[in-house]
Amino acid sequence: MRSWGFALVIALAACSGNDSNEILNPPRDQYGTWEKVEFPGTVCGNNTPFKMFVNYSKDSDNLAVVFEPGGACWDYDSCTGKNGIRGAANVDGIPDDHWQMAPFISPFLNRDYPDSPTTKWNYVYVPYCTGDVHTGNTVATYDDGSGASIDFHHEGHNDTEAVTAWIDQSFTHVPKMLVTGCSAGGVGSLVNYHFLRKGVHAAQKAYLLDDSGPIFPTSGYSGMMHAKIRSAWNLDSLASQLPPGATLDDMGTMNTALADEFPHDRLATTFFQRDYDFSLYSYERFYNFPPKDQIMSMWAADTDLLVSLYATKKNLYYFLPYYRNVNDSHCTTVLSFAGSDIEDHHMTLAQWVNDFVDDKPIVSMREAPVSGEDGTP
Repeated sequence: MRSWGFALVIALAACSGNDSNEILNPPRDQYGTWEKVEFPGTVCGNNTPFKMFVNYSKDSDNLAVVFEPGGACWDYDSCTGKNGIRGAANVDGIPDDHWQMAPFISPFLNRDYPDSPTTKWNYVYVPYCTGDVHTGNTVATYDDGSGASIDFHHEGHNDTEAVTAWIDQSFTHVPKMLVTGCSAGGVGSLVNYHFLRKGVHAAQKAYLLDDSGPIFPTSGYSGMMHAKIRSAWNLDSLASQLPPGATLDDMGTMNTALADEFPHDRLATTFFQRDYDFSLYSYERFYNFPPKDQIMSMWAADTDLLVSLYATKKNLYYFLPYYRNVNDSHCTTVLSFAGSDIEDHHMTLAQWVNDFVDDKPIVSMREAPVSGEDGTP
């Protein structure tokens, strides 16, 4: 009778999705340390093996899945770094000790950062090495116009599919799953949320926080970049797998499609309105290297489009501070949440993120321009 009663308690806890300290996942060999995980058939840009890292918790069954940032590439110059063209990270492979970057990449992977809501959670750290914001599906041949060429593996989608399958097999109880990342990792968290949400069957509640990797409506200034990556990364081969309502003709529909597909999930984006990093990737090479003021004007116009789009769905939220004098105002969650506050709403990002994950009431916020910051009068 006691055995039956204990089994009933376990079953009820699993069904109710409560966020207690009771651990229902299988026992692990070790906790609180990083372990490498490799997958046959997954590769980085130069065809070396892809790998990821996991850090198990003895205190919680909740799970944070964090996609690494690191630029993007779509031609010979950007995929090789020729002529100083902005390219992508780790294209030559991921070292076995790459896990050491985790707490610097994201506060959500730092057990010692008290402002993070995930200090006691399980961590899956998804490195980035394919130049395609974790979503390409091709092997491209790029040449420099003079006979030199490279074969580049934009196989981020295949890598993420392997990660998703591994998580599904390894975690049997996930009361809460946070999917996040900044920059290329932010885009990766958004475009792969559908696959993780459908593929990780144990996840009972889920949250998306796309940091500084917004997918703007294609009707705006980002349309030229959307067309380039659609072709270079063979995204049309994945069109049939997109969530209902999402189309590559307007990539911004990914936001609203996810909101409709998962109406009970909380989905959010955060980025600085003076982000001078992701904005350069989005416009610089497509508009003949315009000056900063023009870049920022394009970014503001695309932000207006996204804010209007988010207003159409109740479970889409945004947190848009104005400026931070760190990393060209790129990534609100990199290193820490400090300096990513919205002063005219008296709200810190730390408080907003904790409320977001704790299912407390939140509202979307966009900070007004701050005089004296980044040349603002």
